[in-house]
Amino acid sequence: MPTFPRHFTTTRSRIKNLLLLFSALLSVALLLYLHHLHLPSTASFSILESPSPPPPPPPSLPLSRLLFSVASSSSSLRSRAPYLRLWQTPISHLNTTFLFLDRHPPYPTPSLPTIVVPPNTSSLPPGHRIARLVGDAVALDIPGVYWYVFGDDDTLFFTDNLVRILSKYDHDKWYYIGCSSESYEQNDKFSFDMAFGGGGFAISAPLARALARVLDSCLGRYRHLYGSDARVFACLAELGVGLTVEPGFHQVDIRGNLFGFLSSHPLSLIASLHHIDAIEPLFPNMSRIHSLEHLFKAVRFDPARIFQQTVCYDKINSLTVSISWGYSVQVYEGNQNLPELISSQRTFRPWNRGKNVASSRFMFNTRKFDSDPCNKNRSVVYFMDNVVDDANGVWTNYTRNNTGNCYRGKAVEKLKEISVFSLYQNFDVEQIKTPRRQCCDILWSSYYKMIIKIRKCGNYELIAARG
Repeated sequence: MPTFPRHFTTTRSRIKNLLLLFSALLSVALLLYLHHLHLPSTASFSILESPSPPPPPPPSLPLSRLLFSVASSSSSLRSRAPYLRLWQTPISHLNTTFLFLDRHPPYPTPSLPTIVVPPNTSSLPPGHRIARLVGDAVALDIPGVYWYVFGDDDTLFFTDNLVRILSKYDHDKWYYIGCSSESYEQNDKFSFDMAFGGGGFAISAPLARALARVLDSCLGRYRHLYGSDARVFACLAELGVGLTVEPGFHQVDIRGNLFGFLSSHPLSLIASLHHIDAIEPLFPNMSRIHSLEHLFKAVRFDPARIFQQTVCYDKINSLTVSISWGYSVQVYEGNQNLPELISSQRTFRPWNRGKNVASSRFMFNTRKFDSDPCNKNRSVVYFMDNVVDDANGVWTNYTRNNTGNCYRGKAVEKLKEISVFSLYQNFDVEQIKTPRRQCCDILWSSYYKMIIKIRKCGNYELIAARG
């Protein structure tokens, strides 16, 4: 038998020990991985994440640089004050929201923004009085304002998202930002190129100051126009400024059940909702204001993700799951292609009830909604029940909305609850400019519960049923 030097034997022994140590560490790692895959039946655990880069810095545009001007009247304020408090109370400490009225209300107005009654306006027609708000807001001479935001007393603003949207633009340049109506008929009647005032619109500070200087001389030429938004649009057109469209401003010129519209919201961040009194409560078995308060529980956790639609597939059980974050989850039996799911189901009615064909045309894609809850093409719907903060993100939990004693396949027959985990949506400006829909995975499912994780899609990943 050959002999080896002593130092060679020692080296070989050290290599052997290192290999044994590496093998032990690998075994422990494998056991931890397998243990992690054994998911429990509740959503009370945390999903472990690989180290991620720090979140991007907050938007360079502070919320304090936005001045909100809300048009109201002494007759409508009492009934609409709850909507105003809902979005304005969290930012009331900034003192940048002003409520413009025709006269002081003869009743107390607790927890509302500062009321402004401009002189010599009570006798003006509403359209003319409200159009002058641009000049009235500038005349307040509030220092440090970058953007003037205008809306009605039944406009619901999503203020954090509004900051993100406006941060894309240079506030030192002339910008008029908003969106037209959802109704083809309303756009055809008023203008396709106008920001509808109920959905809200934003004017950069230098443009607002320029408009304020010429507003009175301009408005006299447009007394024949119906609304204040049409008059502001006309005067801005005379200044040579066109509308910069942001689809997240919603006039909501539709009535009834908004489920089909909100469950397939476009990729743009939602900035506003209007005509709250013309729509049904967003959640079943709640009053209108209670349903909005319920929605804002999710908004306050992760405003940038609210209503963002995500779709994933259960290949084993042949299910399609469509999530409108913070609002609803729909489970379809069978595989549904994404282009179909991002079209809005017609759960709502046209704004005008006439027989004019144009009244039933919309400015977005729609698809049929079958009134029979047991129809095979109808999804099983789960509405947001609660929101739970997690060390790594947010859990939103959705419970089944029972609308009939319908036969369903085994995979969804007893499915009562769906829990969705997501990281906080920390968008930077570039991501807002070029949004991309996120993906999701069904991590675990039983007869009664499903657990889903939302994540960023891979570079070449398709949102589609495979196989």
